[in-house]
Amino acid sequence: MIKRTLEEQINNRFGKGKAIILIGPRQVGKTTLFNKLLKDKEHLFLNGDDPTVRKLLTDPNTEQLKSIIGNYKVVFIDEAQRIENIGLTLKLIADQFKTVQLLVSGSSAFELNNQTQEPLTGRKWEYQLYPISWTEFENNVGYLKAQQQLELRVVYGMYPDVINNLGDEKEILKQLTDSYLYKDILNYGGIRKPEVLEKLLRALAFQIGNEVSYNVLSNLLGIDKKTVSNYIDLLCQAYVVFKLPSFSRNLRNEIKTNQKIYFYDTGVRNMVIGDLSQMALRKDKGNLWENFLIAERLKSNVYSQSLNKGYFWRTVQQQEIDYVETHGQNVLGFEIKWNPNRKVRIPKSFEKTYETKVDIITNENFREFVNQI
Repeated sequence: MIKRTLEEQINNRFGKGKAIILIGPRQVGKTTLFNKLLKDKEHLFLNGDDPTVRKLLTDPNTEQLKSIIGNYKVVFIDEAQRIENIGLTLKLIADQFKTVQLLVSGSSAFELNNQTQEPLTGRKWEYQLYPISWTEFENNVGYLKAQQQLELRVVYGMYPDVINNLGDEKEILKQLTDSYLYKDILNYGGIRKPEVLEKLLRALAFQIGNEVSYNVLSNLLGIDKKTVSNYIDLLCQAYVVFKLPSFSRNLRNEIKTNQKIYFYDTGVRNMVIGDLSQMALRKDKGNLWENFLIAERLKSNVYSQSLNKGYFWRTVQQQEIDYVETHGQNVLGFEIKWNPNRKVRIPKSFEKTYETKVDIITNENFREFVNQI
């Protein structure tokens, strides 16, 4: 079992008087993490996939909850997004059962259905769990083995089942994308045309590393710009993709409103376009490597509870920095290249304006970029 970075953080929140909520994509190990933390603790397990549990936890009163919880001091509700009005039920437990430590895991439908935002304000610690991070992977298998598997991880991604089943990656990724990728979005997002969603996702998969135009996507898919925007927002809420905004502060010719869109997992991205070729054969290896590293940086920032913000930078003259990060008032720039021997031209205007130096990140020196926890 791969030890997760959040394990210690969550363990330290036990008994502090608030519910602990763990949200993330399906199949990233939320239930596994909670079960590990509860291994030696007596607890009540309530599975939202069970119809009886769903019925009991939909709009119960205090007396009914007393009967359900009994003398348990720890209650774990899994797949909680499946339970109607779960936010109000959780609020009731948090308010009326002060000595009960409540653990709740749920897929992205929590966000899609907005079920825990208002009811649990001030009553929860909320964490996001992603596919395995490079730091977690390296800590589990060791430096040498991790380095040997670098290309595999960029191509097949970092989902736990994918990592733990060498040789079966293609089949597992296919099941993952077929069974889980769209499930929450279709169930909770009110999508009327799933085939359009799939076409949009393929279009985004081919555009990683490039600025995304909603107008172009609208024309390509034959749907209006607002629908494109709504569908992309749903894909973000479902932890399939994330947006990287453009950075601008001082220069008049900086692009200010555009964005790039990356996948949380490069294996999922490659399965969406049907290309699991090894790195040496890929024409998109530069963009794929860029996606991989920026997703890893995102995980690292979230797990370390960093306040750093990520961007890309470009001018109307097409000068560009792949990844920019603000640390308070300080600005850091990074150019991401797969090939360490490739020559890189750094825009002097960026370094001068923001009084910084741009680092070049390659497959030889990337560890510090992603292992900042």
